[in-house]
Amino acid sequence: MSAREDIMNRIKSALRDAPETPVVPRAYRRSSTMSDAQRLEQLVDRLVDYKANVFLTPAAEVPAKLAELLAGTSSIVVPHGLPQEWLSALKDDAGAPAVHVDSPERRLTVAELDAVDAVVTGAATAVSETGTIMLDGSDDQGRRIISLVPDRHICLLHAADIVEVLPEAIARLEASRPQTWISGPSATSDIELERVEGVHGPRTLDVMILT
Repeated sequence: MSAREDIMNRIKSALRDAPETPVVPRAYRRSSTMSDAQRLEQLVDRLVDYKANVFLTPAAEVPAKLAELLAGTSSIVVPHGLPQEWLSALKDDAGAPAVHVDSPERRLTVAELDAVDAVVTGAATAVSETGTIMLDGSDDQGRRIISLVPDRHICLLHAADIVEVLPEAIARLEASRPQTWISGPSATSDIELERVEGVHGPRTLDVMILT
């Protein structure tokens, strides 16, 4: 008898008299009961509570707002699929930050990412009930690492992509891609329950919701 067979037989013997596992009901909600306006209000409330900075921005004003947020920033990284029109106001500004594009052909190193001031990405969806923004590695969101190393993350989310409950969001995500779920700036309270930000990711999260 092999060691594996011996171990498996011992497990089976130990579980022989175990009670039958009850069937767990799966009756949780799978769809939204809120209006678009209610979902937006709830998400903003959750994000602000998590200490994120939230900006409701008409789509036509995104370039100007992004340039405003990046004033004084020396360099940023963007995924290769980020809509170029979002960055259009930066191209006309002599004092605009240097833009580094992370792409399959030119992947920035950890050291290069650590040297930039901020990252700008899109988002796949967001759950208003939990205040969670989700990235799934699509072209406008890029690799997970680019949203985790820089100290500031500016995330652009379309209001139409806000859902109320988690099952709705799961259905929208590309399951084969690495995902990043964000609920406010990176923070921990592991040490004496004192909140420390920027430990596991960006210490500043700016969320632009395109209305």
